[in-house]
Amino acid sequence: MILEQIKELTQLKVAVAKLEAQVAAELPAALAALPEKFDYPSLKSFIKALKQAAGRKPKMRKKAKVAKAAKAPKAAKRKRAKITDEIRAQVKAALESGQKAAAVAKAAGISLPSVQNIKKQLGLVKVRGAEPAPSPAS
Repeated sequence: MILEQIKELTQLKVAVAKLEAQVAAELPAALAALPEKFDYPSLKSFIKALKQAAGRKPKMRKKAKVAKAAKAPKAAKRKRAKITDEIRAQVKAALESGQKAAAVAKAAGISLPSVQNIKKQLGLVKVRGAEPAPSPAS
C-alpha cells in the first residue's frame, strides 16, 4: 500500500514539474499580452491602472523633490578649532590660576576634551593606575 502511494506521489511530482516548466515557458508571452487584452496602450499605463486598483497612489516624484527643497536648512556645523601655542599658553595660565576646565574651554573657544588634551600634554593630569612615588624611608 505505501509503496503504491510513493510511486503515485513520484508520478505526481513529475507531472507538477512538467506543468511548472510549461507555465514558465508561456508566462512571459501571457504577461506581455495583458495590456492589449484590457485595451491599454502601453505596459506603463497598465501597471499604473493596476496600482490604482490596488489602492496605492502613484508616486509624485516632482512634488517630493520640491518638498525636500522647502525644508529648513540644517544648522551649520561648528568648525574645528585650531589649537595654537597661544591657546595652549592661555589654557595653561587659566588652569594654573585655579579656573575650572569647563570655564577655560568656554573662554578659549575650544571644547572641554581639547582642554583635557592640553592638560595631559602639560602633565597637569594625574595618570590613572600610577602608584604614588615611594616616600623616602627614614
